[in-house]
Amino acid sequence: MTLLITVFAAVISTAVWYKNAPNNDLRVGILCWMYWGASLMWLVDAIFSYAEQGAAFFTPALPDMLNDLYLGLSAVALGLVIWVVSLLIRDPKGVVRAALTGRKS
Repeated sequence: MTLLITVFAAVISTAVWYKNAPNNDLRVGILCWMYWGASLMWLVDAIFSYAEQGAAFFTPALPDMLNDLYLGLSAVALGLVIWVVSLLIRDPKGVVRAALTGRKS
């Protein structure tokens, strides 16, 4: 479930990045790299889990699926938080600087 959620997040963020490719104001590429990295990590985890559990890997219990769902959503939310903090620190449009200094941009 975590793999599926992060792959969807990676594909969506990549589509948004590609649509706005020449304009890099929002730095969506950072978000793409984080989600593709998480997807790769959970792909490796799934391969090793399948090697260890065999066919039982494909029939998880409901509590395990809910835990994986929460973990996947938490990873996506953490990625968004890191991206927003990065965006606020870099402040490509000068909005935060203008708000802190009291000037209009």
